[in-house]
Amino acid sequence: MLGPLEAWHGSARVPLGDQQQRFVLVVLLLHANRPVSPEKLTDIVWGGNPERRVLVRGYISKLRTAFRDVDDVSIETTPTGYQLEVGEDQLDTTRFARLQEEAARAADPRRAIGLLRTAVDLWRGRFLEDIDIDRVGGTEVLYPDDGYFDAVGDLAELELNAGDHRSARDRLRPVVRADPARQKHAELLMRALIAGGDRVEAIRVFHHTREALAGEGWEPGPKLRKLAARAERGEPAGYLPSRPGGFTGREAELAAIGAVASAPGERRAVWVSGAPGVGKTGLAVEAAHRLRDRFPDGQLLVRLNGYTPNLPPVTVSDALTQLLVELGVPAEQIPASVNRKFALYQTELYGTRTLVVLDNARSPEQVRSLLPEASDCLAVVTSRRVGEPDTGEHVRLSPLPPEDALALFHTLAGPLRLRGRAAEVADVVKRCGHLPMPIRVAAALFRRHERWPLRHLLRLLEESGPWNADVDDVAGTAAVRVSYLQLDPPQREVFRLFGHLPGPDLDVVGAAALVARDVAGVRAVLDDLHEVCLLEEVAPERYRMLDPLKEFAAAEPPPTTATERADALLRLLDFYLVGLADAVGTAYPFDRAQLPAVHRTSRVVPHFGDKRDAAAWITAERDNLVAAIRYAADHDLPGHTWRLAVLIWRHFHTTSRFEDWVETMELARGVVCAEPDEDYGRAHVLLRLATAYDRLGRLADALELATRALAGWRRLGNVLGEAVTLCAIAVPLMELGRHDEAIENFGAALEKYRQCEDVRGQAHALSMLGVLNEERGDLDLALRQHLAAVPMLREVDHVQGLAHALNNLGTVQQRLGLTDEALAAHLEAYELAGELGDDCLAAYALNYTGNVLRSRGELDEAARYQERARTIAAEVSDADLRTRLYLDRAATAQARGDRAEALRSYRAALDLATGTGSRGHGAHAHLGVARNLHALGQHTTAVEHWDAAEAAFVALGQPEAGEVRAEHAVLTCGCR
Repeated sequence: MLGPLEAWHGSARVPLGDQQQRFVLVVLLLHANRPVSPEKLTDIVWGGNPERRVLVRGYISKLRTAFRDVDDVSIETTPTGYQLEVGEDQLDTTRFARLQEEAARAADPRRAIGLLRTAVDLWRGRFLEDIDIDRVGGTEVLYPDDGYFDAVGDLAELELNAGDHRSARDRLRPVVRADPARQKHAELLMRALIAGGDRVEAIRVFHHTREALAGEGWEPGPKLRKLAARAERGEPAGYLPSRPGGFTGREAELAAIGAVASAPGERRAVWVSGAPGVGKTGLAVEAAHRLRDRFPDGQLLVRLNGYTPNLPPVTVSDALTQLLVELGVPAEQIPASVNRKFALYQTELYGTRTLVVLDNARSPEQVRSLLPEASDCLAVVTSRRVGEPDTGEHVRLSPLPPEDALALFHTLAGPLRLRGRAAEVADVVKRCGHLPMPIRVAAALFRRHERWPLRHLLRLLEESGPWNADVDDVAGTAAVRVSYLQLDPPQREVFRLFGHLPGPDLDVVGAAALVARDVAGVRAVLDDLHEVCLLEEVAPERYRMLDPLKEFAAAEPPPTTATERADALLRLLDFYLVGLADAVGTAYPFDRAQLPAVHRTSRVVPHFGDKRDAAAWITAERDNLVAAIRYAADHDLPGHTWRLAVLIWRHFHTTSRFEDWVETMELARGVVCAEPDEDYGRAHVLLRLATAYDRLGRLADALELATRALAGWRRLGNVLGEAVTLCAIAVPLMELGRHDEAIENFGAALEKYRQCEDVRGQAHALSMLGVLNEERGDLDLALRQHLAAVPMLREVDHVQGLAHALNNLGTVQQRLGLTDEALAAHLEAYELAGELGDDCLAAYALNYTGNVLRSRGELDEAARYQERARTIAAEVSDADLRTRLYLDRAATAQARGDRAEALRSYRAALDLATGTGSRGHGAHAHLGVARNLHALGQHTTAVEHWDAAEAAFVALGQPEAGEVRAEHAVLTCGCR
């Protein structure tokens, strides 16, 4: 109903009869699953003409005939009339509403984007655009048009927040063009256009919207006006945090930074060094805000984690990616290599006046590639260590001058309580070492205790003894020590243990596990620590500790027991292990039989209502879980190391986070290989590491690891483990072109899955056998195998596996000429990928949809779908996907007559296939290169590719070998 009225059964359109019959159907649809009396039908359809009542039964009979082959749709006669019984997902209106509601509840923005894209794609035009709604709708029916505009707006906003301004722009343009008075959509479109650098078009949109609003007696709102001003003057990207409250002094240092900003030179940079707590970041942020007018093209900040406890420094590659995103480069346009990122970064800065803050640098090596080379840009680097001559002018930050330290304390503590206490205030800030961070802690403590006289705070500071052996830090840490001493024992314990956290933050439930207390009590403790500036709340009920405080808490005071820290961190690891096992079992129920046994317990565990809650928890805790695996590997906890790594692999697989996947598995591999009796853990780890290497295109490594894992499962007598690993062996064999061996392994896996009654595994093996039989040209057998696999995956609700199987089914259906069925399969796979937030799956589905459209001659649409696939796949490091995208885009370009583009893409596919050893992809790429070189008249160069293609297909035993031989034989040009 979201467009012209249509009914479909599978891929066949259901005839709905004449206009009157369609009117009757619309009334029943608008009252679906509720009875409608014959009188009401007559009144709505025929304007209350009682003579027409006799027609109702006939039209109902015709509609029943139309739906006679559909088992799950019927028109029932009730005591009060006729009732159309239909499932919610069979109506695009209710399906749209469900998707929109699920998107609103989604914790993961990527999942929300996928759901809303699916919802918006249901609309083919205006609601029931070929029906006279005023005639048949009735007064009690609510139309969904506003819901569509809401969905488009919500989706565009999410896409903009994700950096996908192009999709948002293309989605909003027709909406704003049709109704320019929709201010929200006009605002979003202007944002998208400005992000894309099209300021002229953004201003044009503003003028059209202003004219449309004026016709209705309205003026543009403040957001529209601000966006227009931004478009006119080119307002820059700004990613600075807010200015530090109560910033005081540092005028000499600010002047030094300002002098470098004004001085001519090829590269301008300032390196700010100093001790922890001296205010380096605060100075850099304050300077950046003060220099906004001098650097109107942008002010950016990247935190490099150079000295953040328990976290590795940010790599140059990741820092460049973040900077490019903040400069407005679409994610899909960011190259993979560091050198190319560096070149693009410098190109983006050229001709601009941009300021970049590089906070908490570990070393000059970490920042050299991040320093702008453009002469009108400036970098401000902060670090605990001194820079080098080529990293900029050096500013050494010392403690605040006494008068500035006094002014800062006055500002933060409130001047009313300090009147007449100048000497005491001077002593307080002196005890704080004149350092901004401890002054802030002391002021927060003083504000909290309203009845404390200042001399009481001073006495506590004076009684504070040395915190550690570093004399330079004694004064600077006194305020923190005093604040600590005011805490009660539970608060002190939490504070101490936060200093040893392996990850960046901790939620309330995790903190309860850490200290072995109830959640409600720990929630209050964390709130108290936040109030006195000893913790920062980074998200609802999630806290982190600033680096200097974390170092301080980790160093002193000594724990109340010799094993306090080790015991607490073991409890935290147990919490992560038990919680992750629960989360994985809930989010991926089809994996439960393959999960390793977990013998640890935790007094508190997270609770998951459904798959979405479980997946959201894994996403929120991901960085902490990776840090926990590192900690366990470093502290002789092999069981925690490998189990955590094996449990989280599916999340990394689904989200294509290959670096984390390989790092954690390699850590796990190190601990299990060091234990001679750890066959169980070793088999798990080698299997999942093999899968990661296969997806990265390291096929030989994947095959070797999976073969070793299989031997382990056989020693253990674990039949299910054997089955899973046989598939893991078969996949790289298939990609290496060893098809007979791959079929043998998939067949053996299928039998073992049947022994275990593992439906998911049987479906996977069947679907992969279908892929191989398609490669061999046995399309009928392949079709039967895919058709058997799909319902099995629906049965076990393995959404990711189902989407892959549907894509496999669709490719066979396309080759058999069943293009309607193929389109339906690929589009369902795309919808499922959107629900999962799986970019890899979505790209496959869009690409295959393009292939079907190409086979139907719809070449422009095919190219559009495959371009969308390329965009989505930009951040996915799946070697097979990247190669296949090049192959299929090349085929579409060739069909459109663009031989140069086809040749370029085939050559790119050939490079990838050669690098991974994928003989099947390599054969198709050689053939594509040969055909296009021939068409372009480069016959001599084409010869080697004709020969290579034929030889590869012969070696693979594929039917294309004969086709290539015949095609090559009839050529009379230099290709011979």
